[in-house]
Amino acid sequence: MFELLMPGTLMAVGPTSMIVIAVVALIIFGPKKLPQFGRAMGSTLKEFKNATKGLASDDDDDDDDKNKKQQKIESQDAQS
Repeated sequence: MFELLMPGTLMAVGPTSMIVIAVVALIIFGPKKLPQFGRAMGSTLKEFKNATKGLASDDDDDDDDKNKKQQKIESQDAQS
């Protein structure tokens, strides 16, 4: 149900694994640093998502330009 990586394999992260990871993180970073670490990870993920959205939209723009050029060429050929 909560398996994140590869369901049905040894690489899957289930609820028990998530609890163990949370406890280890709490021990390593401590209760005072953990919220700061979480905020830093969240902002990093947000920036990454924004950057990948920008790349995807750039690819879409390139495809649109190619399609417009192809349609223009086809319409000129049809008129000839």
